[in-house]
Amino acid sequence: MTTLIQARHLSKAYGPTKALDDVSFAIESGRIVGLVGPNGAGKTTALKAILGLTDFSGELQVNGVDPRKDHSRLMQDVCFIADVAVLPRWLRVREAIEFVAAVHPRFSREKCLAFLAHTRIGHELRVRELSKGMIVQLHLALVMAIDARLLVLDEPTLGLDILYRKAFYESLLNDYFDADKTIIVTTHQIEEIEHILTDLMFIRDGRIVLSATMDAVGERYIEVLVNPDKAAAARALAPLNERQIFGKSIFLFDGVDKAKLSELGELHKPSVADLFVATMKGTYS
Repeated sequence: MTTLIQARHLSKAYGPTKALDDVSFAIESGRIVGLVGPNGAGKTTALKAILGLTDFSGELQVNGVDPRKDHSRLMQDVCFIADVAVLPRWLRVREAIEFVAAVHPRFSREKCLAFLAHTRIGHELRVRELSKGMIVQLHLALVMAIDARLLVLDEPTLGLDILYRKAFYESLLNDYFDADKTIIVTTHQIEEIEHILTDLMFIRDGRIVLSATMDAVGERYIEVLVNPDKAAAARALAPLNERQIFGKSIFLFDGVDKAKLSELGELHKPSVADLFVATMKGTYS
């Protein structure tokens, strides 16, 4: 596997606030990485560094390029999509296609038109005349027609209802992603993208607090449903988190032997959302 992104000791401060605090990580090609953190954790700054949109200290290579020194070359292999609601409402569909074709060297007009042919989107329609679902389809057509090695999605489905969010990620996975492409996605709706992720990164206060494959996360973290009579024994094993449900306790453990935990109660694989809550405990206090 080829390392697409290699970051070493990245730091970035805005006045007294450290947006990135000595961050190091690596992302391999052919992966779908969820970058998850609370507001102000450093997600956007990390993405801006990767895209060459902000300065920083430390070392960063993206597809063999330093984003600070060769931004134009980097953009030949990178596509960035934010909130789908950002398309100007006065823009016609054909104008959106023409704009992307003019600014991205690896955009295929033919591929985009082929995607749109399976929709009800007319080329002369303006964005304000499209439903939210049609806007999602337009975004997907524009994105999937770009043969980029790295696709960065920053809250791409913000403001869309659950049906359109689901359709967005399903189309992205089925019609776009392959072993030669890498996707980094940030979202607050992590429960909706958990099934498509290959890797997970949690960021808090400018630091990476978790970076692992989803397989490793599944092996490392375990939830146990414990009856009250065994709760004290569970607490003695230093759980990451404890929550109550229907008179029982659910404990989340990191790296504790499964055989030992099975003596306490029923074992479950935690959701990414539950793991996130446990990891970020105290962030908002």
